[in-house]
Formats: sequence, structure tokens, C-alpha cells
Amino acid sequence: MTKAGIQVAIDGPAGAGKSTVAREVARRLDYLYIDTGAMYRALTWLALQKDIDLNDESALSLLAEATDIRLLPTLEGLKVLINGQDVTDAIRLPEVSRHVSQVAAVAGVRVPMVRLQQRLAEECGVVMDGRDICSYVLPRAEVKIFLTASIEERARRRYLEMSAKGVDITLEQLQADIAQRDKEDECRDVAPLVKAEDAQLLDTTGMDREAVVQQVLQMVHKAGG
Repeated sequence: MTKAGIQVAIDGPAGAGKSTVAREVARRLDYLYIDTGAMYRALTWLALQKDIDLNDESALSLLAEATDIRLLPTLEGLKVLINGQDVTDAIRLPEVSRHVSQVAAVAGVRVPMVRLQQRLAEECGVVMDGRDICSYVLPRAEVKIFLTASIEERARRRYLEMSAKGVDITLEQLQADIAQRDKEDECRDVAPLVKAEDAQLLDTTGMDREAVVQQVLQMVHKAGG
């Protein structure tokens, strides 16, 4: 992995394809890929496993400070480890998706997460995706993108993804979950989902992955990445 490179920040709502696109862009650029959403999902999964009251912000903050979360690039994709345990698949379950916005909204949870994300971004060229990367985590990123798509398109993509993994859920339920998560992300007090003024809007409705990747790569190359 090269030490040279720029910061590429990608924000957007749930199910917009940020992680898929960011991962592929990072691979082609030989940049570090950081899926910040996976970090919050991992902590949410652990809190649920430990039966922690998700309304107890103090308990969640203590859990965040005491938990070791690592993202490991592999030939099979990004693996997510929490205290050494591989939770890559577990963090994508519907139960985690329904609660992750609540956990991620806790200030005491975000502080250690953002600290780690910013430290990693200083080490080399990086592609980072999440909800508040352009506006909060990497405000000086050379490339800022707000990646979105219609709720129907996002639900359809997530439905195909989860059906392939054998998860029993309806398209209607996914649409409702995504709409609710959009509302929570946009209305939270701490680092809400918002398009940064200097971020480029990229609506991927009707676009395949390669077309989106090519557009992002063009933005990166134009910025000198």
C-alpha cells in the first residue's frame, strides 16, 4: 500500500452503495479503505449481544472505549473484527441495521471512533465512507462525494444482497427500515447525515457499480489522486 495519495470522503444514506463503490475505488487506487459504518455496526452488534440498554449512553460510551475494532483487508474483502472475533456477516443482520443509527448518534461512541478514523486517514491515501465523513471526520478531504439513490433503489439492492445470504425479509420491510434510518440519521444531534456544501452529488439510481466507480475515479484523478 502506497504512502502517497489523497483523502477521498464519501457520504450518503443507508443502502446507497457507498461501501461497495468505496471498496472498489480503494482497490484500484491501492488506497486504504475504511468502512466507518462497519465500525458502528460492530459496536451495535456487541451491545446487543451483551444486552446493553441502547438508551444508556454512558454504558455505550464505556463499551466503545473498551472495545477493539479492526478492519482487515483480505482477498475475500474487508473483514471486521471486534475483540478478535470475526463479525463480518453478523453486523449486516436486520437487527443490527435497525439499531445502528441509535448507537452511532451517541457522542461518547463517536469520539473514539472518529479518533481512530482520522489517525488512519493521515497515514496514506484513503477512501472512507460513512454518514459524516465530508462534514466532520475528514473536512479537508481533497475529494468529497455525497452518494445517494432513491429509497426504492436502495431497498432493492439491499433485498438482493440479503436474499443471497439467506436472510428472510421482505422488500417492503427493507423500504420501511431504510426510510426510518434516513430520518434518524438526518435528525440526530451529533454529526447528522448532511451533504457538505463542497461535496459533489452523485445519484446512482439506475446506474451499475462500474459506472459509479468510473465516475468516482474521474473525480479522484482530477483532484490529483
